[in-house]
Amino acid sequence: MGRTSALVAIAFLAGLGIGLFARSSVVAAPRQTDMRAADLAAIAKLHRADEECTLTQEPACLTALWSDDGIKVDAPGGPVVGIKAIGEMYAKMRAQYPEFQVLKYAPDYNTMQTAIADEWAIEVGSAAAIYKMSANATPITAPTTKGMRLLKRQSDGSWKFAVCCMK
Repeated sequence: MGRTSALVAIAFLAGLGIGLFARSSVVAAPRQTDMRAADLAAIAKLHRADEECTLTQEPACLTALWSDDGIKVDAPGGPVVGIKAIGEMYAKMRAQYPEFQVLKYAPDYNTMQTAIADEWAIEVGSAAAIYKMSANATPITAPTTKGMRLLKRQSDGSWKFAVCCMK
């Protein structure tokens, strides 16, 4: 009796485990799809903010795009680490070139590829820009930059730049 009961209990628990696993797989697939759609929508919101802030060149707006531990690898003078230092970099740039104006900023999201894993996303793509260093300066067409951006999901579900290297 003891051996039969043990086998029945094991079979029951195995069936229960298989059933729960199968159910969680069925439930997880739509949930993962919904989460990916939500992540892509939040990343698209970051893209729009990136374009708006780049065109205004407002230091506070540009700084708000970054995670607290962000690293701007492609900064003039070398990598800038941390949101405070990134904010200071944008403020310094604005102070040095108060009339600096971005006339066109066009990231190519059609060719940009985004891979999401947990709270991280990696983007590889390119961007084109036209800018003026001062109000009377001739517009400069920057060469198309190619690079990578590592994004970090924030606790509120939004995404911010964690590492950026566009060259």
